[in-house]
Amino acid sequence: MPKLSQRLMTEVGRTYYRSYGIRPRFIDLAGRVRLGDDPWAGVGAVRRKRSVALQESVNAGAASVFSPVPGLRAWVVALEDRRMVHGAVMGGEVAAEDRAGTVEERAAELGERGLTRAEARRLARRLPVWSEARIREAGRGLMETFYRISGWQPELMDENRLRLQQQQQINRAVEDLRNNGQNALYTFEKERALLAHTRAGDRNEARRILNEMLAAIYMSSPQLVVLRARTIELMTCLTRAAIEDNPLMEPLIERNHTYTERVIAARSFEDLSTALMEALDDFIDGIYLHGVNRSNQKVRRALDFISAHFRQRISLRTVAEAVGLSPCRLAHLVKDLTGRTVSQIIQEVRVRHGQQLLDRTDRSCARIAYEVGFGDQSYFIKHFKRLTGTTPGRYRRARQGRLRGKERV
Repeated sequence: MPKLSQRLMTEVGRTYYRSYGIRPRFIDLAGRVRLGDDPWAGVGAVRRKRSVALQESVNAGAASVFSPVPGLRAWVVALEDRRMVHGAVMGGEVAAEDRAGTVEERAAELGERGLTRAEARRLARRLPVWSEARIREAGRGLMETFYRISGWQPELMDENRLRLQQQQQINRAVEDLRNNGQNALYTFEKERALLAHTRAGDRNEARRILNEMLAAIYMSSPQLVVLRARTIELMTCLTRAAIEDNPLMEPLIERNHTYTERVIAARSFEDLSTALMEALDDFIDGIYLHGVNRSNQKVRRALDFISAHFRQRISLRTVAEAVGLSPCRLAHLVKDLTGRTVSQIIQEVRVRHGQQLLDRTDRSCARIAYEVGFGDQSYFIKHFKRLTGTTPGRYRRARQGRLRGKERV
């Protein structure tokens, strides 16, 4: 785990302890504690359980709660940076409130799993008793603390979490169709609504409608060959949304071929759904940024450059050098063809991607600000509020409230 410095581990541990009263431990891929003593090393199979929980954390894109022994809880957060997993950070152990028992009962349970009587009693007395809700919240807090301090980018975990959320939404839509006896075939009204929200850049509503359509497709026929054909129809629908707005959007059309190939090669409905959702995001990005008169080749190249480099420090001069124009000339062309300045377009792209991270991840606003290219959190908040009418924090809370409301329904 070469990227985990002593300084980073110390800062994460100190920060987390102040919030939760528990000192996290860093473990390797095999479940062994990296630094310091491991009082639980003698408990049967605990390392294997940690290792399994680490993999579950990667798959879920979130903290994984597990039981080292019956009645106890611990939680593990995989440490990933750009698709490389470097071990995990672990919180716990605590006694589950509904199964805590007495100190003597907990000590007896530990004694049956390899600890001496003295060791078992010592550990049992130190165990705090927590509710399940508190345990889950501490798991989320551990993940937020590490990634906020480290600045690592868990790209794979983010993708896995989004995929699970999509599948859950599709499953709920399938269940609604079954319970309500609705027609399994999606209607043209749904397709028109999807096109409208795609053009408007309304990512959340477009995803919701697309998931309902995917559920209807599955209900109409779960056979993979039929699912592929219907999914390709939806891909064509998204392509049409792009080219109807502007026939000069060749890059988006070319990328559609790549997604179609993924659909054809998919071996499950989940793979089909993932490819289609990624295509939707890609098309929304393209339509939002490029849905203007792109007949000027230099402006088209400038917009492509901004789309690819918005996370970096870029300015009018940077973009102008990339496309071979003077800053003054590029500023005039972009303003004339888009109605916006280069600076405004950069800010809009950054804010839009910030919204995606607020939707998809639990990362702090400060970390998101830096990831999308704002040098300071205050600038992110300022431009986010200017463009959306609300702050990043309120935006996230409102979205979480809507999701909880849908789950209750």
